[in-house]
Amino acid sequence: MAKELLKMDHITKTFPGVKALDNVNLSVEEGEIHALVGENGAGKSTLMNVLSGIYPYGTYEGDIIYNGEVCKFQTIKDSESKGIVIIHQELALVPQMSIGENMFLGNERGKKNAINWNETYGEADKYLKMVGLSESSRVLIKDIGTGKQQLVEIAKALAKHAKLLILDEPTSSLNETDSRALLDLMLEFKKQGMTMIIISHKLNEVVYVADKITVVRDGSTVETLDCHTMEISEDRIIRGMVGREITNRFPKREAIEKGDINMEVKDWTVYHPLYTERKVVDNVSLNVRKGEVVGIYGLMGAGRTELAMSIFGKSYGSTITGKLLINGKETDLKNPRAAIDAKLAYVTEDRKGNGLILSNTIKVNTSLANMDGVSDKGIIDADKEYQVAVEYKQKLETKTPSVEQNVGNLSGGNQQKVLLAKWMFTDPDILILDEPTRGIDVGAKYEIYCIINDLVRAGKSVIMISSELPEVLGMSDRIYIMNEGKFVGELNAEEASQELIMQSILQSGKG
Repeated sequence: MAKELLKMDHITKTFPGVKALDNVNLSVEEGEIHALVGENGAGKSTLMNVLSGIYPYGTYEGDIIYNGEVCKFQTIKDSESKGIVIIHQELALVPQMSIGENMFLGNERGKKNAINWNETYGEADKYLKMVGLSESSRVLIKDIGTGKQQLVEIAKALAKHAKLLILDEPTSSLNETDSRALLDLMLEFKKQGMTMIIISHKLNEVVYVADKITVVRDGSTVETLDCHTMEISEDRIIRGMVGREITNRFPKREAIEKGDINMEVKDWTVYHPLYTERKVVDNVSLNVRKGEVVGIYGLMGAGRTELAMSIFGKSYGSTITGKLLINGKETDLKNPRAAIDAKLAYVTEDRKGNGLILSNTIKVNTSLANMDGVSDKGIIDADKEYQVAVEYKQKLETKTPSVEQNVGNLSGGNQQKVLLAKWMFTDPDILILDEPTRGIDVGAKYEIYCIINDLVRAGKSVIMISSELPEVLGMSDRIYIMNEGKFVGELNAEEASQELIMQSILQSGKG
């Protein structure tokens, strides 16, 4: 029988007005991959923040027993000294610094205030090799892709002599190829005796790597499933997460007659903002009708976000050529304000960086893109702003005790609803949704899908960019397939399949 490496015993954690963890228990054996799953706001990340010392001893109730010893971590340094290392969903890397500098930031190699650079880069190269990265540790972080940055974070953890590695949504920003490579790397580390805890909403990945799965719901542990003694399916996990069967991942949308073309882009080309001779979007054309969901699918780096941002008031690109027509009329949207005035909305994929002000309230965030809607002669009407926020909270069923709550205190799914509310309040005719369900659980995804269906039922046009093929197939009326800045295929929902979409990408010259 394997040795119990970690036991979290009756952990309770309370924030003002919210009990985030209620008597949670978790047991992890040495050398296993243990998955932690649950809906957004279930308490998974909070539990790991307690374990890693981000929430210090004394701010929660219960015991952490690691390697047979009761631990009272006051800081993250305390947990790291025991070999417990956490990698957060948002990568903690400095883009303008080298890989090696990032790996030993706060853990520098050298003596008496002098960094030994030969040792730094030599050690870094050794750990990079262990995670399968061939890049030199002298390369800047900004010059490598997201998938490689995730591997740098793992190498950084190895450099801290991790014995228990916690990965919070490690594949949320990765394409399928990079995700599978990362999961295989985890399985390789397991063979070498490392213990890992993974938090993930991608249940197919959980089933692929996990030895055991602990389900958390509403701040409490529901059950622990043993993947070696039970037949575990995604539907079985979902039942534990949401407390009911979800027989259809995508809500049915009643057939409605599509209206006229609402927006059309013709021969659209976008050049990189810094490397001004490089085409990021290359001569693409698309259209979307009223009452239609148009999906755009492509692997990471295909140019999907760049296309969306360039359409939305030229908020990306050094030079943009081509025609943009809204309701048949050629339009030049010189900035995001002009785009909003033209009834266009862009829901960014980066809700925490570019979409919301986390340190501000739901009330303030809801009205950000339409201040005129809550103002009188340039003065904000606080009562009206409050009423608008409450209206959208109720309409989107955002789970929060009050619209005066800071957005940063909400779960990912509820933050996404606030971001949607912000743009719905502008009353757009066309919404571009960039990765609208990234990093949120299956229950919250279903709610977002229902909101999308309500929008098109009301005659709105939706362009949905997604890295998840099942999502694109499940929600779109038509799908554009993008690769290396070009559209390499267009399919109707009836004929589309995963095989046809991937075939279009592979045949266009990049696998």
